[in-house]
Amino acid sequence: MTRPLETASDAAVAQGLRRVAIDPVSRVEGHGKVTILLDADNHVQQVRLHIVEFRGFEKFIEGRPYWEVPVMVQRLCGICPVSHHLAASKALDHVVGAQPVTPSADKIRRLMHYGQVMQSNALHFFHLASPDLLFGFDSELTRRNIMGVAAAHPDIARKGVLLRKFGQEVIRATAGKRIHGTGSVPGGMNKHVSPEDRDLLQRDVTQMTDWAQDAVDIARSLHAQNPALYDGFGYSPANMLSLVRADGALDLYDGVIRARDPDGTILFDGANDQGYLELIEEDVKPWTYMKFPFLKSLGRENGWYRVGPLARLQNCDFIPSPLAETQRQEFLAWGKGAPIHAPLAYHWARMIEVLHCMEVMAELLDDPDILRGELMASGPRRRSGVGVIEAPRGTLIHHYEVGDDDLVTMCNLIVSTTHNNQAMNEAVRVVAREHLDGRELTEGLLNHIEVAIRAYDPCLSCATHALGQMPLDVVLLGPEGEPIDRIVRSAEGELVQGWDSAS
Repeated sequence: MTRPLETASDAAVAQGLRRVAIDPVSRVEGHGKVTILLDADNHVQQVRLHIVEFRGFEKFIEGRPYWEVPVMVQRLCGICPVSHHLAASKALDHVVGAQPVTPSADKIRRLMHYGQVMQSNALHFFHLASPDLLFGFDSELTRRNIMGVAAAHPDIARKGVLLRKFGQEVIRATAGKRIHGTGSVPGGMNKHVSPEDRDLLQRDVTQMTDWAQDAVDIARSLHAQNPALYDGFGYSPANMLSLVRADGALDLYDGVIRARDPDGTILFDGANDQGYLELIEEDVKPWTYMKFPFLKSLGRENGWYRVGPLARLQNCDFIPSPLAETQRQEFLAWGKGAPIHAPLAYHWARMIEVLHCMEVMAELLDDPDILRGELMASGPRRRSGVGVIEAPRGTLIHHYEVGDDDLVTMCNLIVSTTHNNQAMNEAVRVVAREHLDGRELTEGLLNHIEVAIRAYDPCLSCATHALGQMPLDVVLLGPEGEPIDRIVRSAEGELVQGWDSAS
């Protein structure tokens, strides 16, 4: 048999380059790794973020009854299940003709969603990112964790834990469970918020809102203490995409699609979410299971973009809650009239969203519609539907087609982290070239790469759906563990069978 083509790593080694791997990337949800290729003088030649899991959700949802989908897709992730739960429900609302859903269903879903965004953003900032921000990227490894934060900054850790707990209680009250709830269904909701749960949540709203403002102050003060770091670390200008309300306001649950270029100029606005395929295309690369979306109008090279809090706060015209809008204006002033593209600014933007979520939830908890009113709507059936929502990490798209037998015939998911794939790769390349190039590598220096990735709060489990052409090495073993056969697929896609396939 002929020898297979060498993989990219094999080729690099043959050229005298050294391969360094960060495997796994820590303090993120899911599994990923970074590979860095260095020459003999430790100059960076290549940096890539690889997603090494493969999970076939888009395929095994096919053939299932459509009403199972909002519950099934939550198993994509234990951190942001509500986002998938609601995006699927919104998509299938179109299938059952529930456009719009009833006011009660809309408000309960919004309460659930804003609880989810708040708790997830709080989890990321306080538990996953704050050890780097409070202690320094090069600080002692054993200190860079939530236990280290709790020991050195107990008040900060406590507020982070209780903010997240409040969000989880909102989810329980609306979805039935804190994780993998069942409250949202195609066409609306299957339960109201109970008066007891409403009263319980209202008792803590003022305290949680105060703590959310404290969180914004912490993030803002970190920027002020080291503006050169926060403005320059991983700086990579990008297009920006998100939902906005019809009047241009920030809306995390529903809206039209808007995109801006790196200078802040609007590329398109008012786009209907049902037509997302006219705006976005996905590319596949041989070294990762995560796709690379891009704006069709700009092409593969120039069309990549950024989503999430950093994009949302700059893509909208205003935040429709007073405390958060005041903070947004101060955030924008930091850019002195230009868009902010530094990844570490995500943390500041993320805390402003936490404050906004608390303001919205306070209003919704005062609304009697969450306690009573019609929960389900219906209308003429359709064969397909798209649901778009702003998940904690950014724009989330669910697209389904359903047959006359009520079984799903097609599923397409573009999750927030997938939208940010190219942006994360750009950020780690900038950081590697600025902080690692020509230097002897240390754990602290390698952590700089992870800090850039963590700024995006990636959910790698959600993002592993692309069926790409990853290198593959499969060995068939007999009942006694003896090797019987082998097949290898190179990064270029060539399949070679037998023991001569060893590279």
